[in-house]
Amino acid sequence: MIHWEAHACLPLHPQADFAPIDRLRAAGVHYVSINIGMDMNPLAQVMAVIAGFRATIAAHPDKYRMVATLQDIEAAKVAGCIAIGFDLEGAMPLLEQPDMVALYKSLGVHQMHLAYNRNNSVAGGCHDDEQGLTPLGHKIVEAINQAGVLMDCSHTGRKCSLDIMAASRAPVIFSHANPLALVEHGRNITDEQIRACAATSGVVCINGVSFFLGTTTPTAADVARHAAYVADLVGVDHVGIGLDISFSQPELNDTPPGDYDPTYWWPKSAGYDRAITRSTYPPIEAWRELSGELQRTGMTADEAGRVMGGNMVRVAEQVWG
Repeated sequence: MIHWEAHACLPLHPQADFAPIDRLRAAGVHYVSINIGMDMNPLAQVMAVIAGFRATIAAHPDKYRMVATLQDIEAAKVAGCIAIGFDLEGAMPLLEQPDMVALYKSLGVHQMHLAYNRNNSVAGGCHDDEQGLTPLGHKIVEAINQAGVLMDCSHTGRKCSLDIMAASRAPVIFSHANPLALVEHGRNITDEQIRACAATSGVVCINGVSFFLGTTTPTAADVARHAAYVADLVGVDHVGIGLDISFSQPELNDTPPGDYDPTYWWPKSAGYDRAITRSTYPPIEAWRELSGELQRTGMTADEAGRVMGGNMVRVAEQVWG
């Protein structure tokens, strides 16, 4: 069984240290989607990050493999390597050009969502006035489907996510999102959104961020509790794992240039404390405990395996081909 980490964050700097990725590999993760940029990151920064990350991966073929297919992931697993793809959080680095989707795909970006907390010309964010998918947004969803990229609704507003799930011709995922019914936070998603995701044959991947789990010291048991809620609501085939662990490296400055204001992107009014600087996460090694904790909620070992990767493999097979 493939263990699939649907979203992880290294510093957005070309020289980011991949030691956390080594720890994921040691913890039994076979595929990880690494973020390469968000709406607040200009194109120059995003491209420098992609180039730097690809160079690091290419320099260590004994540890890392850039992948484009499920067969590539299987081959990496057999070789003892961790398979890596990239994800883009927000449509602003697409520069309002649907054709940019295929370009990012060619550089290893296999997962995208369209708004990072705030509204833009394409989509509505979860911490802004309610805004649906715009006409340009419909074109970009079509481009994402056409390119065989995973359509992600994390950080997207409720109405806009429902619009995206109605418009997409392929399964839609939430790569890192938790049920609002368990923790009242604007980044968490409603039962309506969870059901709509499942109706596309998609997957809701549970986030490990303290604010969204409702605890200051997240553990594998907390993640399993949220996973069990989604499984009870829509079935175990629609649950995955995307812990969203942010691996800070203080010696690297990855702050976006210009008048970047973190309190705009993570507003205090939305429940954040000093933007996300006070966030805590489960230890990477929680991956080793997840199967047992999922089974303690009542899942079988096979069902736990589907949550830890089998469900995302199914969706990727449909979307990537």
